[in-house]
Amino acid sequence: MTDVSAAPTLVVGLGCQRGCPVSTLRALLDQALQAHQIGLHEIKALASIDLKREEPGLIELAEQLALPLVYFSSEQLAAYQGQLSHHSDIAFERTGCYGVAESAALALAEQLARAPAKLLIPRQKYAQATLALASAA
Repeated sequence: MTDVSAAPTLVVGLGCQRGCPVSTLRALLDQALQAHQIGLHEIKALASIDLKREEPGLIELAEQLALPLVYFSSEQLAAYQGQLSHHSDIAFERTGCYGVAESAALALAEQLARAPAKLLIPRQKYAQATLALASAA
């Protein structure tokens, strides 16, 4: 018998341009999970930056998936700069951190698991959105 609590905490971090449709976010999520053979049921939560708190696409995605959506400040996300696979100067200019999706995923995975997190899926870009998946055991 397997211990369910031993399953890693998987969290999806999302960044998007203003007005990004939920269909774009969902397509990116489905594509990334399929490519890495991860089931949607394994995802514990979604994360983004607090600047996206009012973003309809993100809110709708969380509702569709019935997952919590947690936001972090750019200061909180900046702490993960050293773990990012990609540093975006544009993201830094706009948000104060070099990567929203990766940083948010790492921050939330660590918070939920109370353990160090690592990126399982580094930054994926698609249309107006970015996605990353972090895991903490």
